[in-house]
Amino acid sequence: MNKFGLIGHPIGHSASPELFARAYAGRWPYDLIEGSDFNLSWQKFLSDYKAINITAPFKEDAFRKVLECGVLGGGKSAETSEDAIRSIGAINIAVKEDDGMVHGYNSDYLGVLELLRERGFGHESTVVVAGFGGAGKAAAAAARVLGCDVIVCNRTRHTQDIRPLDELPVLAGVADLLIYTLAFPIPGLDALEVPAILEANYRTPCLAGRSGYIPGTEWHKAQAVTGYPLMTGVNVSSF
Repeated sequence: MNKFGLIGHPIGHSASPELFARAYAGRWPYDLIEGSDFNLSWQKFLSDYKAINITAPFKEDAFRKVLECGVLGGGKSAETSEDAIRSIGAINIAVKEDDGMVHGYNSDYLGVLELLRERGFGHESTVVVAGFGGAGKAAAAAARVLGCDVIVCNRTRHTQDIRPLDELPVLAGVADLLIYTLAFPIPGLDALEVPAILEANYRTPCLAGRSGYIPGTEWHKAQAVTGYPLMTGVNVSSF
């Protein structure tokens, strides 16, 4: 049953079907499993699909579901280990593996690892992450694995490690890389001066056109390169 798809709501705008088709030259079907009820979408996956991608607002629901009756990660490498995924608290891939269990993975995290490694970020790099939802947590976890000094800015839950968003323009001034995961612009963006920017939002970006800009389409593609093989068992052939 080599059927694949995406659950979330709303997802009619998603570029994932086109990306999956390009990655495997149309070898397998990839469906948009639209619905606002997570449990119904999850049951659809269990009955009809080998593996699915998961997007907002279901990433944390899927994480909890796999905690209850599945396996986090797959032991294929330290980067897909249970500890790595637990640190994020969300998954965006669920796969029915050969052991009969559903395994959960996070290619938001794997995609950032891929991009940061390609560009040489690691020890002695300072990374500022704007937003601490699913994508922000994945980005922060990936940067920490590579040895970066990570600063997080978020609207809520301010602590010593999570700074208020209104501090972003100042904090970005000491960053080698800003990872912007917010879907909306915040005051002060015009004043940001950062050597490199990676933005998650590829549909309506807030920071496109700046020097050192890495678009969300690159993050999306890196998620595909690292995540699709976990779903299909076959490496991505081309884009």
